[in-house]
Amino acid sequence: MKETSTEFERLFREHLARYFAKYPDGAMQTRAANALQLIHASDKPLAGRPEGWAAGIVYFLANRDRQACGVPGVLNSELESFFGVTMGTIRRRAARVERLLNV
Repeated sequence: MKETSTEFERLFREHLARYFAKYPDGAMQTRAANALQLIHASDKPLAGRPEGWAAGIVYFLANRDRQACGVPGVLNSELESFFGVTMGTIRRRAARVERLLNV
């Protein structure tokens, strides 16, 4: 299970790095890395694909402390296409990220 977890985290980090290479935002990238670290430290295994979780973190951070309305400067269709997951998945993962981080 540890190898799978390590591979999952590696892919997770790659998706986030790829996203922030295309849509630079240093502050959000730092918060995303911190969120990933906290989530990965949790004892609860993450079900689903790493790209869905990466998109969920981005969506959660972009909408934190305000009514969810998407990621500034990125259309929902672009976000879906970039990560290869649906907005439904992104929103579910964002909600799960919020619960995992107890925000």
